[in-house]
Amino acid sequence: MGQLLSPQQIAEKLDVAPADYVPYGDGVAKLRAESAFLPEGAKLGGKLVLVSAITPSPAGEGKTTISIGLTDALRVRGVNAIAALRQPSLGPTLGSKGGGAGGGRARLEPFERVNLGLTGDIHAVTSAHNLLASMVDNALHFSTVKGLDARRVEFPRVIDLDDRSLRHVMVGLGGVLQGIPRESRFDITAASEVMAVLCLSRDYADLKARLSRLRVASTKDGTAITAADVGAVGGMAVVLREAMLPNLAQTFEGSPAMIHGGPFGNIAHGCSSIVATRWALSRAEVVVTEAGFGFDLGAEKFFDIKCRAAGVWPHALVLVATCKALKVHGGTPLARANEPDEAALRKGFGNLRHHLATAKNTYGLEATVAINVFPGDTESELALLESLVRELGHPVARSTGYTAGAEGGLAVADCVKAQLAKAEPNPTPRPLYPLEATLEAKIESIAKTIYGATAVEYSAQAKKDLARAEAAGLAGAPVCMAKTHLSLTADPAKGGCPQPHVLPIQAARLSAGAGFVVALCGDIMTMPGLGREPAVLGMSLTDGGEIVGLK
Repeated sequence: MGQLLSPQQIAEKLDVAPADYVPYGDGVAKLRAESAFLPEGAKLGGKLVLVSAITPSPAGEGKTTISIGLTDALRVRGVNAIAALRQPSLGPTLGSKGGGAGGGRARLEPFERVNLGLTGDIHAVTSAHNLLASMVDNALHFSTVKGLDARRVEFPRVIDLDDRSLRHVMVGLGGVLQGIPRESRFDITAASEVMAVLCLSRDYADLKARLSRLRVASTKDGTAITAADVGAVGGMAVVLREAMLPNLAQTFEGSPAMIHGGPFGNIAHGCSSIVATRWALSRAEVVVTEAGFGFDLGAEKFFDIKCRAAGVWPHALVLVATCKALKVHGGTPLARANEPDEAALRKGFGNLRHHLATAKNTYGLEATVAINVFPGDTESELALLESLVRELGHPVARSTGYTAGAEGGLAVADCVKAQLAKAEPNPTPRPLYPLEATLEAKIESIAKTIYGATAVEYSAQAKKDLARAEAAGLAGAPVCMAKTHLSLTADPAKGGCPQPHVLPIQAARLSAGAGFVVALCGDIMTMPGLGREPAVLGMSLTDGGEIVGLK
C-alpha cells in the first residue's frame, strides 16, 4: 500500500467514532481520555498475541518487523487485527541500532515521525522526570522538606539521547545561589521510572497515585522521601496529561497500530502501555504486541509484571529466530555470521530450545517459531532450522515481511490462527512466582527457571537493598531483572545456553511508583554511549525538507 491514511480512515477500520480521538497531523491521532481509559470490568473481547525472540545478537532479530508483518498478514486473512507496540527511543535511533519502527514493507507509518518523537510523549516523560529532579534540588536549596539530605538523594535526571559523558556528573556547582553541589547521573529516558509509571497506569487517578510514590531520597533513618513530599505530583501529571493518551497510527500496508510508551527491556519492563493494550483488546479481534529483547527479559516481564497489572494473558506466542543469531550463539564471530555454518547453527539452537521449553513448561504456551529470513540465509540452513524446530513438536514458518509485506507474513499468520483456534477464550494466567514469595525467592525463580542459572550470588549491597525494599513495603512486589540482553547469563560475551552459571545480583533499586523492585545483575548501563560510527552519521535533511538515511 504505502499511502498514508487519514486518522479517520484508520479509525474507521476499528469502528472508532470521530468523537473518540483527536487528529495529530498526517496519519496520526490520539485517543481521548473518555475512550482510552476503560472502566474496571470492561469487556476485552480480543485475543492477545505476544511476539518475543531468542536471545538476540547486538543488532536485534526483528521482533517489531515480525509483529507488523503478522498484523498485516492476519488482516489479509480476514482477521480484524491491530498492532500494539512501543515507541522508539531517540537514543538508539540516532545511535547504534537505528530506528525501532520495523523496516521495509513491515514498518510503522509515518515512519520518520514515529522514530523522531511522534506526538512528543517521550519528551513529556523527560520533562516530567526532570521537573521532579528540579523540585528535589529546589527543596534542598530552601530546606523545605524535613530530613532531605543531598547525600541521600537517589533520583537522577534523564535525556532521550545516548551520551556516556552524563553517566556520572556533578550538579549544583558555582556557589550558594546555584544549589547544593552533589554527585548525580543521567539515565536515558526509556530507563526512567516515570516511563514505567506511564506504561503501567490505567488512568489519570492511577497515574497520580503512582507518581506520588516515586522515591527521590531517604532520610537519615531510612524513611522514604517521595515526589508527593516535594510537591511535584500535580505538575508532573499536568506535563504527562497528553502523553497518557495512546497514539493511533498505521503500518505501511494500512493496518491500525497503537504506538504508546517505551520502557527499556533490560532496566525496566520493556512493554508498551497497559492503556493501549486494553483499549486495543476492546476494539479488535486480535492484538499483536511485543516485549523487549529476548524471551528471558521481555517475555518474563510481560507475564510477571505487565499481565498482572493489566489483568490480561496472551492466547498465543510467537518466538522470532534468525539463522544469523543462532550461528553467533553457536560460536560464529558476529562479523562472519552471514557465512554458511550449519554446525554452529545446530550448536546455537540450544538457545531457542531453552526458550521454547520455558514458554511451554512455565507459562503454558506452545510457541510458533517465526524465522526472520535475511538475504544471506541459505536454503539448507533455513531447512535445517525448520527441521530442528519441528523435531520439538512446534509449528514453524518463515517470514519475509521486510521485503514482501503482508504476503511474506502469511505462513506465520496461519500458524498463529491455528494457535488461537485452540486457545481458551479466557486463558488462566500462569505467572512464574506468587507475589507472596520473598524477593530473594522471586529472583531465584527467574534466575534458575528462565536463565538456567545454577545459583544466585548476592553482594552485600544487594542484600542491604533488598532488606530496605521489604522494609519499604515492597516485599509483595514483582521483580524486574536488569540484565544484559545478549546472554542468558550476566555476561554479554556468553552466548548460547551456557551451563553451569551463577547469576550475580550487584544491587537493587526500589521502584515504588512503578510497583516493582529492580534487581541489577552485573554491570548495567542506564545511559548508552554512541558507537564509533553511530547511525546519525548517515542521516541528513535535503534542501526540500526530506529526511534521508533514517533506517
